[in-house]
Amino acid sequence: MRPDQNAEQKQTATRPDDRSTEATSTGWTAGRHRRPEPPRRAGRAMLGSTPVRAALATGLTCCLGVAAFAGTRHADTDPAPVRDALADRAAVAAEAERRASRSLDRTPAAPPTLSPTPTAKSSPGASRKPKPVRPSRPRPVAGLDQLQMDNAKAIVDVGRGLKLPRRGLVVAVSTAMQESDLRNLASNVLPESYEYPHQGTGSDHDSVGLFQQRPSSGWGSVRELMRPAYAARVFYEALLKVPGWQEMSVTAAAQSVQVSAFPDAYARHEERAAAVVAALL
Repeated sequence: MRPDQNAEQKQTATRPDDRSTEATSTGWTAGRHRRPEPPRRAGRAMLGSTPVRAALATGLTCCLGVAAFAGTRHADTDPAPVRDALADRAAVAAEAERRASRSLDRTPAAPPTLSPTPTAKSSPGASRKPKPVRPSRPRPVAGLDQLQMDNAKAIVDVGRGLKLPRRGLVVAVSTAMQESDLRNLASNVLPESYEYPHQGTGSDHDSVGLFQQRPSSGWGSVRELMRPAYAARVFYEALLKVPGWQEMSVTAAAQSVQVSAFPDAYARHEERAAAVVAALL
């Protein structure tokens, strides 16, 4: 603060009449500091006038045009990146359109139709085991009945299992024709023989079965000899032990096994026995 300013302030403070003057004055303050004047409304009035607004709008439009022109010139100076970007976008759009058109043109494949798996219906007889089929019984030939033909088949089947030739089969069938007429006979001498399946009764000592073999002679037990298959097997085993039986006559070969009191009785059955064997082979 300068000296003259201090002196002036001092004078103002010592004069009481000046205080009233300062108090009533609204335009001046102490020293050189003055109260700021209130803002004037003239500027607002000018901005509100129509000509001023038009001038401002025109100037703003000119400024925007200049800026756009400058941006266009800047873009024109290096157009290659812009063209490349536009080309890439166009290629992507074309590829997307091509894929969309292909997906629309394709007809969706029809889903495979799965045929329902047939469910097996359970029938009352489905769980039952099939009954075993009985082998067909051979048709009787050479004047035999069905029981005789069945017994002849049992004799032939055992001989074939033992690999005997046809002549051995004819010898065995001829022997059974003579001894029991091809029937499985029990014996009234052996009451036990009636306990097993039989097809008649014999009375020649203790002889039983198709070949009238005697248990007392070592052929087997009564129970065994009453089985046609067993009786045929032991007959064949005895025949195979006879030396040269294949060169013998049918009656001689049979007699070598049976040792019968009537050695020539087997010969008369040879022709029929051969017919039966031929029918069973």
